[in-house]
Amino acid sequence: MAHVAIENVYKTFPRSHASREADQLLTETPASPGDHDGTAVLKRINLTVNDGEFMVLVGPSGCGKSTLLRLISGLESITGGSIWVGDRKVNHLPPKQRDTAMVFQSYALYPHLTVYDNLAFGLRRMGADLGQTMPQLQSGEKPLPISDSAANQELERLLAQSHWWEKPLVSITRRLPPGLRYMSEAERLIDERVRAVAKMLQIDPLLNRYPRQLSGGQKQRVALGRAMARNPQVFLMDEPLSNLDAKLRLETRAQIVNLQRQLGITTIYVTHDQVEAMTMGHRIAVMHQGQIQQVAPPLELYHRPANLFVAEFIGSPAMNFISVQVQAPYLVTHAEFRLALLSDWADRLQPYDGQTVLLGIRPEHLSLALPAPKNICGRVTHLEALGSETYLTVTSESLCLQAKIPPDPAVRIGDQVWLAIASEQVHLFDPVSERSLMEP
Repeated sequence: MAHVAIENVYKTFPRSHASREADQLLTETPASPGDHDGTAVLKRINLTVNDGEFMVLVGPSGCGKSTLLRLISGLESITGGSIWVGDRKVNHLPPKQRDTAMVFQSYALYPHLTVYDNLAFGLRRMGADLGQTMPQLQSGEKPLPISDSAANQELERLLAQSHWWEKPLVSITRRLPPGLRYMSEAERLIDERVRAVAKMLQIDPLLNRYPRQLSGGQKQRVALGRAMARNPQVFLMDEPLSNLDAKLRLETRAQIVNLQRQLGITTIYVTHDQVEAMTMGHRIAVMHQGQIQQVAPPLELYHRPANLFVAEFIGSPAMNFISVQVQAPYLVTHAEFRLALLSDWADRLQPYDGQTVLLGIRPEHLSLALPAPKNICGRVTHLEALGSETYLTVTSESLCLQAKIPPDPAVRIGDQVWLAIASEQVHLFDPVSERSLMEP
């Protein structure tokens, strides 16, 4: 396996001449040389994925996470920076030489091939890929192996050295009864690997079916198996569960996590679903507007968000934010409540004495309480009773808060309630920089 290192990577897509003219008309100012040359979708990306780690890239649509995955795989070229897979810099290597395997959102199965042939397709191409690299080499230079895996290099060697008539003979006899089939040494190795992967994914009864005969979950497992069969150094997964229903997503999610732990292959997984991110990844990289906001284990993101965006994005329902005024050493006030924080905040709040900061509190850290100056009085304007818990929308004179409470209290729409803030769970943010005040 291998680590992945992304160093100061930029990606810019060129803009059309019509777009540049439209921008110039809208601004009504002449464009200077170099202006409007392109749209930057990734800026200063620095990320290291450790050997065997499950890294999740999460963020809203359009933040650049899928583009970053395509840069690693070689499906897009980088504008600036460096990408390393193991000890190889792969900036200018074609996808087939990067020893990565990608699982796409849309499955990308070949409809005219059976499940078996879909799983074997990448393995059979190894010999062709190796052959295509040979003419580009200098005289006496050894060909660069497609893979660092000893098993893959052995398969590449067998495929490259096979006789010209073996491949067509294997293809012609493939549909015959087992006793009449011709199996070359390379094809035997491919067959062993395909059947081992199929058994691991529990799709061995489906090997003779075509993609049109499969359910969504079965198709996703075949796509995953095709990547696994190649025994790559790195798995790249681009929202592979987005086309599945809720129950199947849960099952497949657990299966992917278990397989990754079993195989120990470095995995980079893209999703916009924070629940997937929190339950699957060893670490999570939160992205926004083409930049990485924070990289941390799931619970650290939840308990210590680095900035306002991470705090709002991680957690469901989203965190509540209230503008409060600081009274040092650790008192915050609002027109509707006064709250004393833990003494740990004293040093952090001293520079903000008399100023306004943003107080963040998650819905699960609000609770029903008795009237008190530290509590917030409001009226229930919306209620969602889920059985195991109840979501409330509570509106006061100047606030609208989301609260998550146990299902037992009998609360109805229109009731007046008092909400208590768990002071030990409070987050505070600078209103200008939006950085957490707990960050150094």
